[in-house]
Amino acid sequence: MPQGSVLGPLEFISYTEDVVEIFKRNLVIHHLFADDKEILAPAKLSEIDIVRMRLRQCIADVRGWCASRRLQLNASKTELVWFGSHTNLHKLSNVDSTLSIDNDVIVPVTAVRNLGVYLDAELTMKQHVNRTASSCFFQLRRLRQIRRAVGPEVMKKLVSALILSRLDYCNAVLAELPNTTIRPLQRVQNAAARLIMDIGHHDHITPALKQLHWLPVNLRIRYKLCLLMHLVHTHQSPDYLRDIVTSTADSATRPGLRSADGLSYCKPKTRTKLGERAFGHSGPAAWNCLPYSLQSIQNTNIFKRQLKTHLFKLF
Repeated sequence: MPQGSVLGPLEFISYTEDVVEIFKRNLVIHHLFADDKEILAPAKLSEIDIVRMRLRQCIADVRGWCASRRLQLNASKTELVWFGSHTNLHKLSNVDSTLSIDNDVIVPVTAVRNLGVYLDAELTMKQHVNRTASSCFFQLRRLRQIRRAVGPEVMKKLVSALILSRLDYCNAVLAELPNTTIRPLQRVQNAAARLIMDIGHHDHITPALKQLHWLPVNLRIRYKLCLLMHLVHTHQSPDYLRDIVTSTADSATRPGLRSADGLSYCKPKTRTKLGERAFGHSGPAAWNCLPYSLQSIQNTNIFKRQLKTHLFKLF
């Protein structure tokens, strides 16, 4: 694109369709962002070389497409990561897993950042949790310096803006993780409550959380899952979320069954704990545990209020 030129709506659509066609031709899954592109390809260990060739060709095609429009694909900012189990990743270390694009060699990394979420190769989410906790504790140390200068209400708003927003951002990806993994986030929330309520480290934190009307981290994750499922159920979510889950009423395996007349969603069977963390499983699992009176609510604001009340009974 020439410097200083401006794309109109039709030109932008044409440019996007050209790039999508490149991805389709190379048989890769793609996601397009404002100034970034993401491609994915599933692979078995025996197919690593084939997948590497497809990815290499796809990146080369995108680079050529960019060059024809006076754009440059920044190889220094291009990252490659192989996701898999610990065993498979160990086997992968014995083969060439790099990508060579012209004179540039892209070396695999152990974690990548995707829309602010750090995804490690084994999808343990430990790096994301630790980075989030570190960032929150840094903000808490700064807020502690002004605690005496502002009142509890102002401090509560500051904590909500600087701490709770970080804890809640994309927390649905933390569904079904072990408590040991999300414990650093709970320590952040406990420290934030102690800062606002001005209580000591040895005082019990549950009364403070209830007084602040804060759900603990594990219930905040369930709250997000249920809210996403509500948006799916009321047809307010993007198509890609609706395509992931299936209502029992629409399931071809349940015609005539009593469960097909309810508001629940099919929970697919998985062979691993990692599979249970996928939204296609964790979303319906959280939604199906809600009472019928909550599932039948159509107004989102009313649903959020009553959902929080319901989860507080589990606290």
